[in-house]
Amino acid sequence: MGYMLYCRRMATVSDPPVADAFDTPAIAALRRRSIALLSTAQIFSGLAAGSVVSVGSLMAVKLAGSDAWAGSVTTASTLGAALSSLALARLAASRGRRISLVTGLGLASLGATSIIVSAAVSNFLLLILGGALMGVGSAANLQARFAATDLSTQRTRARDLALVVWMSTAGAVTGPNLIRLGAPMSRLTGLPELGAVFVFPVGGMVAAMLVMWFGLRPDPLLVGRSIIGDELGQARKHVPISVAFTTLRRHPAALAALSGILVAHAVMVAIMSMTPVHMAGHGISISVVGVTVSLHIAGMYALSPVMGMLADKLGAQTVLVGGLGVVVLSTVLTSMSGGSTMIVTIGLILLGLGWSASTVAGSSILAATVTGVERVAVQGLSDSLMSLAGAGGGALAGVVLAASGYSGLSVAGGALAVAGIAAFWVLSRMRVAV
Repeated sequence: MGYMLYCRRMATVSDPPVADAFDTPAIAALRRRSIALLSTAQIFSGLAAGSVVSVGSLMAVKLAGSDAWAGSVTTASTLGAALSSLALARLAASRGRRISLVTGLGLASLGATSIIVSAAVSNFLLLILGGALMGVGSAANLQARFAATDLSTQRTRARDLALVVWMSTAGAVTGPNLIRLGAPMSRLTGLPELGAVFVFPVGGMVAAMLVMWFGLRPDPLLVGRSIIGDELGQARKHVPISVAFTTLRRHPAALAALSGILVAHAVMVAIMSMTPVHMAGHGISISVVGVTVSLHIAGMYALSPVMGMLADKLGAQTVLVGGLGVVVLSTVLTSMSGGSTMIVTIGLILLGLGWSASTVAGSSILAATVTGVERVAVQGLSDSLMSLAGAGGGALAGVVLAASGYSGLSVAGGALAVAGIAAFWVLSRMRVAV
């Protein structure tokens, strides 16, 4: 508390405007420290995301006995994220980012444990429950990118957000390749090979949780409130969801950005979650599948700082639309891939890059546009809708794959991305609702 008051005093000595209140040496140091801690936690927790995609779909097919269930774990994970995002946002508003993030990561570690048990006892319902709980961890990871902007200045916001997204790369890329360690871990523990892979995500989630619990002090959200004197925000910690929707209506730029984020995420989840099943159907080895998914996830995260810098220099709206355009291009390639590993891999990399551009640019628009009391609630709503879009994409993907194949799924995804570009253009030109 003393540090918070000290920072507030430093930031208000000369009564600067709120937009520049964080532009002090003390806050800059705390911002860098918070981003480093958030980034470290992202590395550890990122192991889970890649494992769910590459192993979860294979486990679902094995336990359910049908390709139509291939997207069930991804769907459960994204639904878990959707249902928990608003709750985690409320927790952040009332108790700070540290408590919220630790809670999400702790539940995710229980989810990974449930998946291990499901493999051991061949129980499909436990697999789905585990996927849903791991989705809570995904919601925490999504919130972390907004936590990176709690103390950002206008000139550092997109860069700070992108840096935390970028640091997910190491864990997320490693996750799919943990398949290779499934056999030795299985021999060591006596667990089924696919289930043994999730021993690593359990460790990663616990490590990330410890980093947040012991390191994220003082809490960046609470410090930010103290600096700008957000008495109203302190009094209204629980902003109703209806207020978040109303706030979006008053900010057409934020609404347009959210639409772009949702479309990019839905298409990405749909195609990514079905790619392992498509490749396995063409006799491609599980290790190659892991490498392909890893390269896709590298595309999602590795260049996010570049996307942030481009958003700052070219404009976030331009980068968002460009990202959706890359998503369209990726679906053209995957629709023509057939059994070609090279074409599928290139398409998946481009899909990741398009998602990265759309998500980083869209999130920076949201963080910059909504700055009042409703900010955390709107961020939670954004993450919830993003996860619901992913859940819808994952749920429909398995059905479309069974009905029209991987090519048909890709065409449908490309059409949705084109519609997303049109929706962004229309929404961004709307007048402010009164």
